[in-house]
Amino acid sequence: MPSAYASLSLPLHCDDHKTIARCISLVENNVAGTQEFLQHLPAANTPVIGITGPPGAGKSTLVDALIAHWVKEEKRVAVLCVDPSSPFNLGALLGDRIRMSQWYNHPHVFIRSLASRGSLGGLHPHIMEIADTLKSAGFDYVVVETVGVGQSEIEIAGLADCTVVVLVPEAGDEIQTMKAGLMEIADVFVVNKADRPDADTFIKHLRQMMAPAFARTSAAIPIIKTIGTNGTGIDELSEGISLALQQQHHTDRRYWLLADKAWHLLQQRVMKTYNKATLRQALQQLPREQINLYRFVAEYLKSHAPTE
Repeated sequence: MPSAYASLSLPLHCDDHKTIARCISLVENNVAGTQEFLQHLPAANTPVIGITGPPGAGKSTLVDALIAHWVKEEKRVAVLCVDPSSPFNLGALLGDRIRMSQWYNHPHVFIRSLASRGSLGGLHPHIMEIADTLKSAGFDYVVVETVGVGQSEIEIAGLADCTVVVLVPEAGDEIQTMKAGLMEIADVFVVNKADRPDADTFIKHLRQMMAPAFARTSAAIPIIKTIGTNGTGIDELSEGISLALQQQHHTDRRYWLLADKAWHLLQQRVMKTYNKATLRQALQQLPREQINLYRFVAEYLKSHAPTE
């Protein structure tokens, strides 16, 4: 393995947190040798669990409770927490992850905070590569918690094998604005903070709203009540995730997701050639009054073939 990866102990093992952390940093910054490293990752069936939903739904608290549940079952868990970015240095604003602090030194738990770096999809630009790096290390679960930006967050469905959408009883009419995107990607719904007033009424309305979608599937999407702060409903949530993973094993969705991942990788490789800086320079060489953007794009594509 060339360059920075040469000094690392490969292949990765889930107990070697230091090497895993170093590999993620290299992949995150796409240093020399990253593509070769990724191409040599062994195939892995580790499920990726996506935890998504609007801000304030209690996603981090739920992830913390799920970690406790799985650690009790002697599972090894990796967690990627995608946080909002600083507009100045693109770093993670909430990188310390106070709610999960008890797990940072646990030998069976690996937690990494990542910045969304301005991505509207609520994920890190290299989240797929980082998740595959963790999968190759032999963890039992890889959990991805997204920023929580609302409807534009649906790209988690292209990464996760099971997507958990977390809502709260106070969401109310907010669901109507989310259902065109975020609400349609759920494998499991969670109504967190279910001890609050009107939780049962909210769940009833949620079932009514999702009835048309349920009618197109062989089974209704489960809606699970939880109270993340005291662990209520976490056993049921874990069972719901396991059932969703088993059901998806027998559907074509896995291949749809793989094709979606391949498409994003192809986009990344192609767009290395077409960046805004080179486009701006090419446009500046043309007389302003003669610019036809459609003709410009066609001619630019002809003269700039994608390169490695």
